[in-house]
Amino acid sequence: MGKAAESADRTRPTIPPVDPHRVALIEKAGLTVKQLEPLGIEVYGADVRTRLAEPVIEALAVEMANRGFIVFKHQTNLSADELVDASKWWGAGEIHSTHGVHPATPGMNRDIFRCSNDDRHGILGVGPQWHNDGSFEAATFSHSAYYMARAPEHGGGTHFAHQGAAFDALPREKQDFWQRLVSVNSATGVTHPVVHTHPVSGRKSVWLHLGMTGAVIERLPEEGVPVGRLQQEPATTDQLRLLNKEEMAQLFNDYNDLMNASFDDGYGIRYHYDTGDLLYIDNWALAHRAAPEAHMPAEKQGLRIMDRVTIKSKQNLAPHFGLPQHINISRPHPLNSDGVWQAGGVGFRWKDDIPMQN
Repeated sequence: MGKAAESADRTRPTIPPVDPHRVALIEKAGLTVKQLEPLGIEVYGADVRTRLAEPVIEALAVEMANRGFIVFKHQTNLSADELVDASKWWGAGEIHSTHGVHPATPGMNRDIFRCSNDDRHGILGVGPQWHNDGSFEAATFSHSAYYMARAPEHGGGTHFAHQGAAFDALPREKQDFWQRLVSVNSATGVTHPVVHTHPVSGRKSVWLHLGMTGAVIERLPEEGVPVGRLQQEPATTDQLRLLNKEEMAQLFNDYNDLMNASFDDGYGIRYHYDTGDLLYIDNWALAHRAAPEAHMPAEKQGLRIMDRVTIKSKQNLAPHFGLPQHINISRPHPLNSDGVWQAGGVGFRWKDDIPMQN
């Protein structure tokens, strides 16, 4: 398919504007909402040490689902407990922590994952490729908090791409193909659909971890059967296959290109933090990666200290086709013999010249 035909065969990606009724509710509580372009919102006037009213929290959660992320500005000098307590506003109302604790973590708080560009202050090199947090979990985190305890003097932000708009940007043929795919995490064997329907926004959204995927299973198409019906019906072994090395590389590069295109095509943003920014993402709606500058040494970039908190989801991100939520990827694969089945580490390495720590 030529570029012109492919362009005509896709939907223009869109991010909905903030809802004026929700804005009015939020501003009635004394807050100010600033819509960022093309996605995200900033919230001024809050002090997250005091819990917001439930209707305001619910309105902000919907805006997060629709626009990807919110930022509470000017939240300087939050303690670890204050950050954790504010993070319980979202998702299932519980923290879901799976990380190690760096010695510089305030109070050695188990729920704080401290990242930095100086190993005396936090973990180095986190998140260089597009991903969603917690892909190794069945109930992958519903939301994540990124608290910029100290912003570097010379940039070092985070790139965000809206995965609902990204699905819209795909050509129809790839939309159909990707909806027939399920990824298998290389560390835990947890399975997730490559395209899911977001539980709040209702948008079909792409979802693939470029640093911890060990296999991708395809549900073979059936003539005259729509992909939506295929997703709901259990598949037999002969209706499933593993993608081979070339197909995996193509999928991962296509996904990476789709996320990279977000900046020019209106569904991605390079967000630059101020010290005291408390940013929350809807982790089922938004892919992210650390900006390359974030990993530059503190001597060149200025010291960067970010605290991450991950929030428990109300539900599993369940696979399609009746597949189990867990497959033992350390054992021989159950499908065709020429497919990729890579356990451990970063899983399938789709490029040899890029950092793969996530």
